[in-house]
Amino acid sequence: MLWSGNLVDMQSSLRSGIVDLYIRVANPHSDREKTHSKRAIMITASVGVAFVAAVCILLACRKFKKRSAPEKDTSAEIMFKRMEALTTVNESAPNQGNLKDLPLFEFKVLAASTDNFSLINKLGQGGFGPVYKGRLPEGKEIAVKRLSRASGQGLEELMNEVVVISKLQHRNLVKLLGCCIEGEERLLVYEYMPKKSLDAYLFDPLKQKILDWRTRFNIMEGICRGLLYLHRDSRLKIIHRDLKASNILLDDNLNPKISDFGLARVFQVNEDEANTIRVVGTYGYMSPEYAMEGLFSEKSDVFSLGVLFLEIISGRKNSHKEENNLNLLAYAWKLWNEGEAASLADPIVLDESFVKEITKCVHIGLLCVQEIANDRPSVSTVIGMLTTEITNLPEPKQPAFIARGGVYEAECSDQSSQKVSINDVSLTTVTGR
Repeated sequence: MLWSGNLVDMQSSLRSGIVDLYIRVANPHSDREKTHSKRAIMITASVGVAFVAAVCILLACRKFKKRSAPEKDTSAEIMFKRMEALTTVNESAPNQGNLKDLPLFEFKVLAASTDNFSLINKLGQGGFGPVYKGRLPEGKEIAVKRLSRASGQGLEELMNEVVVISKLQHRNLVKLLGCCIEGEERLLVYEYMPKKSLDAYLFDPLKQKILDWRTRFNIMEGICRGLLYLHRDSRLKIIHRDLKASNILLDDNLNPKISDFGLARVFQVNEDEANTIRVVGTYGYMSPEYAMEGLFSEKSDVFSLGVLFLEIISGRKNSHKEENNLNLLAYAWKLWNEGEAASLADPIVLDESFVKEITKCVHIGLLCVQEIANDRPSVSTVIGMLTTEITNLPEPKQPAFIARGGVYEAECSDQSSQKVSINDVSLTTVTGR
């Protein structure tokens, strides 16, 4: 209580008589109450600070989790948009895949489905990494392609494969079920093909017996129909650039399906060829104009198709050396000039009743591997030759990489015996060997 009036002379008041004087003294309990009050304030403040700190830590943890998980999906979505924009196609086209509908698998699900990518489940080695057999929780069998970090294939190349194949649907093209992009992991999920790849049967002395002539003929026709769809019948005009035996998968009925679109290029409708300084593909299947000049077109795929024809007919790899150190193309050309084209056939399938058809298929194969791209037939023409009784086929000209003095091969072509693509290697010259 504060006194705000004038000062009072106590002595004068006492001299005048008895006066009652009231003085306010301090409460004896006030100090104790102040102490309790200070303690309460301190406790309340401490609890408040602890609560705020806990809330901040919780929010920080949630933010960290969002960065560590969903952002991976975000990066995938960004790549989808970037790569989808490159295709510039009509989204309203019927019976075509849509990237928005393509599932994104979690890495832990794919790891569990393949028993943590066990060697027991390994199906083979692709150009950009191993392929594993897997089984999803609902029991569906799948094939999981895991990008090797040392393969040289980046995110955009993998997304290129995703974009291309997700927009294609054909009985002779492998079906893409989804993909996974988490951290440094890049995986593609395909339908499972029980018979694996064509090369596993074609070049195996024991397994190749399963491939009789009728089966081999159907495989050649199926490859042609899948390739025709890529070149002309789909809404995209696509050049595969890596057509080879190991990229042809077989289903239970040995029907072929073209796979591995990591190197595929989408052409505009009015575009016929393209040029690159980065030549990628597999030696032995690459056309000369692509190997030496970086030029590729539909006719580049036709060259690879011709090599496949001769391999399927003979059961031998193009890199395999025949008599006089000739490769398969040179050996087929030699037999053709000698009038013994049917002798190229695998003895397992060589039968008198098939000689005419085998000879025609060797003829078509040699037309496809002619040195000049414009001399090669289109895929639609090849299908017409295969499926009709055409008797006046044009005479084939000399195949690529063959000269009068012997055989010319692309430098380091002995690597074509590997079941992988050789990437990021530029070929600028052709040297004699």
